[in-house]
Amino acid sequence: MLIVAFVAALSSCKPKGTANLMETPTSGNIRIAADESFQPIIDAEIDTFTALYNYAQITPVYMPENELVAFFLNDSVKTIVSSWAPTEEQRKVLLDVQTVVRTTVVAYDALALVLNRKNSDSLLTYKTVEKIFKGEITDWKQINPKSKLGPVILVFDNIRSGNISYFKEKFDLPDSLGPNFYAVNTNPEVIDYVSGSPGAIGIVSVNWISDEDDPNSFGLLNKIKVAAVSQPYLDESTFYLPVQGSIYDKTYPFVREVKMNSRESFSGLGSGFVSFVAGEKGQRIILKSGLVPATMPIRIIQVKN
Repeated sequence: MLIVAFVAALSSCKPKGTANLMETPTSGNIRIAADESFQPIIDAEIDTFTALYNYAQITPVYMPENELVAFFLNDSVKTIVSSWAPTEEQRKVLLDVQTVVRTTVVAYDALALVLNRKNSDSLLTYKTVEKIFKGEITDWKQINPKSKLGPVILVFDNIRSGNISYFKEKFDLPDSLGPNFYAVNTNPEVIDYVSGSPGAIGIVSVNWISDEDDPNSFGLLNKIKVAAVSQPYLDESTFYLPVQGSIYDKTYPFVREVKMNSRESFSGLGSGFVSFVAGEKGQRIILKSGLVPATMPIRIIQVKN
């Protein structure tokens, strides 16, 4: 009877699923939040991480950047992925409540300008793009007098997204956007809209269309064409696509950092996941996805015909 009682006591102490495991860098059950723009790469990182560490369960929540930041600052989630990083003032406010935010740059992304496949004007100067965003160019005839595409429509994923915030800051745009801007809900919806609208220019994270080995990414890429853009204030006869080489050396002009912010007060699963993404295995996933790893050495190979 004593042996039976001892075995029963042991079985009652056995963890039942990941929810009951003590949280460590490789075990536990947490929720993280990420900018919807980075969903493909974060899904790939989580799938690999949880396959390697069976006692880790990470549930991602995807939302626009503005909502994401508020979520993080209100302590609704401990780890986020976006192009945002707290300002010095925000860090000081968090320090007042004994919270230290650790920011890790894990990748470099680009914002691609995608066009309808019928659009032959796929080479755009930086000045032309700026004038489109500022409302100084509103019709394709102003770019190409022979064009029959009609009005230029700028399509982006969400009014609160990091994609449009990037260009607001880049071109000093007002909060109230002009009538040539149109918001949908997600990056794939931007691509769907552009594929059916010959005069539209879509703004998407290249993360959605850069992995040609991924059927979803390849399917989205087949619906549109990607514009090549010249560098600002330099030679306007050379144009660059948002591919890894031009993202790395920033010859493509619309490049941004992918950051992971953690406010964990101990070395928990969120910190472990950040370390994984910034480590060798996580960086190889980023490299394969078509983005540029931030923490591993890069070798650029130029191929000529």
